[in-house]
Amino acid sequence: MSLSTSNLPKHVKVVEVGPRDGLQNEKQPVPTDIKIALIDRLSAAGFANIEATSFVSPKWVPQMADGAEVMAGITRRPGTIYSVLTPNLRGFEGAVAAKADEVVIFGAASEAFSQRNINCSIVESIARFEPVARAAKDAGLRLRGSISCALGCPYQGEVSVASVVDVVQRLAALGCDEIDIADTIGVGTPSRTREVMEACAKVFPIERLSGHFHDTYGQATANVYAALLSGISIFHSSVAGLGGCPYAKGATGNVATEDVVYLLHGLGIETGIDLDAVVRTGDFISRAIDRPNASRVGRAMLAKLQDGAPTCV
Repeated sequence: MSLSTSNLPKHVKVVEVGPRDGLQNEKQPVPTDIKIALIDRLSAAGFANIEATSFVSPKWVPQMADGAEVMAGITRRPGTIYSVLTPNLRGFEGAVAAKADEVVIFGAASEAFSQRNINCSIVESIARFEPVARAAKDAGLRLRGSISCALGCPYQGEVSVASVVDVVQRLAALGCDEIDIADTIGVGTPSRTREVMEACAKVFPIERLSGHFHDTYGQATANVYAALLSGISIFHSSVAGLGGCPYAKGATGNVATEDVVYLLHGLGIETGIDLDAVVRTGDFISRAIDRPNASRVGRAMLAKLQDGAPTCV
C-alpha cells in the first residue's frame, strides 16, 4: 500500500544549527578554521539558513568566543541566511558588526526551567528581549524566536500546551519573523508534537513556525514526520547529530541533518540540499572534533561511499 503524501508540504526549509547549537557544548575548543570550514561546506551543500554562531559572554559559552572571527572568515553563499544567537544588546551589536542576516532570541515554555537557568520568570525573560527586538527591526534584520522545553522540562516534567502558546504570542508581539518550537530534552512524541504544533498554528502563521527536535528518546524523526502532517515546513537539524542538552541525562543531541534530509527526500519533498555533501560534511566534523557520528543515515551512506556502491535517495 502506498503512503499518501498529498497533505505534506512540497518544499521544506532545513535550518542547519550544527555550527552553533551543535558545537557550543563541546568541552574542547574547536579551532576557528574548523568552524569556518564547517559552515562553508554546509553553505556549498545548499542550506538556505545556517545558524553560524552566537554573541554571548565567553564566560558562559567559551566555545563561541570567536564568533566575530568565524563570521568574518566564512564564504557567504548568495541566498543563504546566516543566523546568530543574541541574548542582549551587546550581543546584538556584535551581530550587526559581523553582518548577520538574522538574530535569534530565546525563551522557555517552562517556568521552572526559566527560574533555574536565568533566575527570572518567563514573562520577565521575554521582556528582556524587547530592546533587542526593537533594534533588530530598526536595523531591518530578520528576528527569530526560539522556545525551549516546549514538549517537556527536566525540572517540572510536563509543560502545558497553553504555556507554549502563551510564549508564542509573546514572541509574536515582539515581531518575530519565525518561531521555533523546541523539544530541548527530546522527550516529545508524535501525538504531543501534533497537539502543540496545531495549537501554536492557531495564534501564529504555520508557515513561520519551525520544529526543533532532539533525539534523546529516539523520537526525533518521528516527530518531524508528525509536524509535517500538521503543516510545518521549517525544521532545525544538526549535521552528524552534533550537540546535546546539558540538562538531559543521556541526551544524544539534535536530530541529525542527514536523517532529516533522507526522510524528506524519501517523501518527495524538495529541500535544495545535496545529501551526499551533507554526509561528507558530517564525516569531516566528526573526525575534526574526534567524536562519533550520530547520524544513522550518515554512517550508512558513508559505508556505501567508501565501498564505491551507489546510494539511493
